[in-house]
Amino acid sequence: MANSSSSLSILFHNFTSKKPNKPFTRLYFLTFTIFLCTFFYFLGLWQNSTTTTSSSAATTTTIIRPNCQQTNFTTTSTSTPSTKLDFSSHHHVDIPEQTTARVNHAPVCDVSLSEYTPCEDVQRSLKFPRENLVYRERHCPEKDEILRCRIPAPFGYRVPPRWPESRDWAWYANVPHKELTIEKKNQNWVHFEGDRFKFPGGGTMFPRGAGAYIDDIGKLINLKDGSIRTALDTDGIYLAEVDRVLRPGGYWILSGPPINWETHWKGWERTKESLNEEQNSIERVAKSLCWKKIVQKGDIAIWQKPTNHIHCKITRKVFKNRPFCRAEDPDSAWYTKMDTCLTPLPEVTDIKDISGGRLSNWPERLTSIPPRISSGSLTGITAEMFNENTELWKKRVAYYKTLDYQLAEPGRFRNLLDMNANLGGFAAAMIDDPVWVMNVVPVEAEINTLGVVYERGLIGTYQNWCEAMSTYPRTYDFIHADSVFSLYENRCNIEDILLEMDRILRPQGSVILRDDVDVLLKVKRFVDAMQWDARIADHEKGPHQREKILIAVKTYWTAAAPEQNQQRKL
Repeated sequence: MANSSSSLSILFHNFTSKKPNKPFTRLYFLTFTIFLCTFFYFLGLWQNSTTTTSSSAATTTTIIRPNCQQTNFTTTSTSTPSTKLDFSSHHHVDIPEQTTARVNHAPVCDVSLSEYTPCEDVQRSLKFPRENLVYRERHCPEKDEILRCRIPAPFGYRVPPRWPESRDWAWYANVPHKELTIEKKNQNWVHFEGDRFKFPGGGTMFPRGAGAYIDDIGKLINLKDGSIRTALDTDGIYLAEVDRVLRPGGYWILSGPPINWETHWKGWERTKESLNEEQNSIERVAKSLCWKKIVQKGDIAIWQKPTNHIHCKITRKVFKNRPFCRAEDPDSAWYTKMDTCLTPLPEVTDIKDISGGRLSNWPERLTSIPPRISSGSLTGITAEMFNENTELWKKRVAYYKTLDYQLAEPGRFRNLLDMNANLGGFAAAMIDDPVWVMNVVPVEAEINTLGVVYERGLIGTYQNWCEAMSTYPRTYDFIHADSVFSLYENRCNIEDILLEMDRILRPQGSVILRDDVDVLLKVKRFVDAMQWDARIADHEKGPHQREKILIAVKTYWTAAAPEQNQQRKL
């Protein structure tokens, strides 16, 4: 300590001396700084050592890197201070107190419900009238009938093969029913071989395969110039509704009974008279819709919808058949009662004009300004907003692929669902991947954009996410949801929406949710209960955005083996 005091005195003298000695002054200052740092370091160690207890603890650090699977590293320390630095988030959500105890995992439904589709339940549908096939419409369970459990995959379920291999076959264990292979054994629809179903691509009217059937259609109308992008398959009924969803100048193609009945009537086990009357009836209805029959050749007949209704309105005054529908929103289709009236096309001034505007050919159609936007008929969305949205989703999807390695891997996913598609930007950004996207426009959305989705050459539908979707369990490989939970937060139970997502997502499928951080924290609590492997990541613009991204993978699990289920029942 004497030496230390002497050194301090010398340093003090040099600092206060009126005679400057620059080299020594700098040296003394550096020495003094090192001394102070060393002194306080050892002082801190001495003070901390009096409050620690010897223990061994292991800490696990989760490191998230772009385009990599989550990696866990475990490090071991020999002592843990009682005074710890707090690196946890201090942004918490006010969660109402639980009125009942929360279970560790969301309950699992009985194995008998492995194919349960709530709004298409056969037992429930039988309660409704047969008139006009009402019993075949959507009939969703009441609130007190909703099942709040996870639908199990059948025992033996296996992850589907990758595309394009999945086009040709599927695992039998995933859909364990042989009925179609027996009922349609004389047709070329599906065969059962070993542990899988195989799809040769044939059918009633195209035994040479769907490819040859499409080639036959291509000989009658041009399928290669990009003017035809989306198609709707319909067995010839409810043609007024077909007319509503068919774009101006679009085609309706009918194959199968009664087309070419003169050749096939014996095989169809129908009389010539009934088949002839059925075809005449179809011809009359098509004429009343102002459709023009383009061609009938072999087993195929093709009609075309007019590009506008100028001529059709003139014939209405003469023939007075099938009146036009009164002024209503033709895009309204969620639980809308079908009518026999003719949906009027947008007004035009010239017989050569296309109602609603001309569509670009594919693939330019995907990024061209949709006619609904360019014409101003879609209030609230401009051409500039559309272009900005297209570019925004290119950046977002690129970022998604750094967070979810499965999405980035070509062929890993095939069936994708966008729960709040808006303008279809997510699907458009995925166009170069070997996937297809079902674009859902919620009926509660502020702007009805489904027409824009179709004008881009994409496909979509309406949906109220307070209800179940009319699709088979485990339909989708990947689900995307942008602000869905904010939209429905005060409309219905968020847990019911998550259970429906779990129902329609296959095991080991991925989910990406983007929403406000407070909403995602609530969502993650139940996601963890559903045994999804989930994490929350920052917005693509960085950590200072309130909007965050939740990435999750549905873990693989199935119903127990049949003998185990039987033992449980006993």
